[in-house]
Amino acid sequence: MKILVTGGAGFIGSHVVDAYCKAGHDVIVVDNFETGIKGNIHPKARLYSCNVMSNELKMIFQKERPDVVNHHAAQVNVRRSVEDPVYDAKTNVIGIVNVLACSLDAKVQRFIFISSGGAIYGNASVPTLESYTPKPLSPYGLSKYTGEKYVEMCNSLYGLPFIILRYANVYGPRQNPKGEAGVIAIFINNMQKNQEPVIFGDGEQTRDYIHVMDVVEANLLALTRGENTCFNIGTGKQTSVNTIFSLLQTEMNFTKKAQYGEKIVGEVQHGALDINRAKKLLGWEPKIVLKQGLHMTVEKEGK
Repeated sequence: MKILVTGGAGFIGSHVVDAYCKAGHDVIVVDNFETGIKGNIHPKARLYSCNVMSNELKMIFQKERPDVVNHHAAQVNVRRSVEDPVYDAKTNVIGIVNVLACSLDAKVQRFIFISSGGAIYGNASVPTLESYTPKPLSPYGLSKYTGEKYVEMCNSLYGLPFIILRYANVYGPRQNPKGEAGVIAIFINNMQKNQEPVIFGDGEQTRDYIHVMDVVEANLLALTRGENTCFNIGTGKQTSVNTIFSLLQTEMNFTKKAQYGEKIVGEVQHGALDINRAKKLLGWEPKIVLKQGLHMTVEKEGK
């Protein structure tokens, strides 16, 4: 199978590319390297340095003619989306419209869109079902939800088969502590430098943290299962930021305390995803528990 992965040099995308290559697929990576790293790219994958908003993308699609598109490329920083909603919309909305147009023109057989369960639902009851009406609190959440609607529209108008994966808070090796704003990566980076991490708000906000290798498994299953459906990809469990800090303190033998800063505008207070649909229709469920995942991440990134 020929698969084109946008954002394939990034944290999650590069792990997905690794798995696709290992499974014997022919993989093409499109990345503009704003946050992606060339060293992340699997040696068997073909690379195109290109922005998803570029006119050049159509030529890449015409040349490669992928069977499947896996759209990971995105602006994922909630704070940046609040500060610069125009940039967020250009990347996440205009970007996916361009990728979809190229996919239709190249007669792609399946479109996998990566959305954000943590951002689109807003302050919903937890664990949140896919049937819950999204109420995003940030431009990032809104742009991701808008992307979903474009994907669904392309299916209803043009018959493009799709699958939407709504990620919880993904963590693991290769996560950028600056560009992608993952709290676990940020804390590990601070602790490695013996710097006091900053916790925004009171630290009692909760998230559903899922290890990247569990997410990779969902992307493998998405190649052949769950057509024209959206799925929550998480653990169904809530963990506070304060708890994450405490667990990493123990894991890394870090003795300093955290500093506390102002609450982030547009940040969801509590989140966890119901994953029963993914269990039933994808045959997927997470295997890595949080303490194990944190140990694996710290071990990989180096103490």
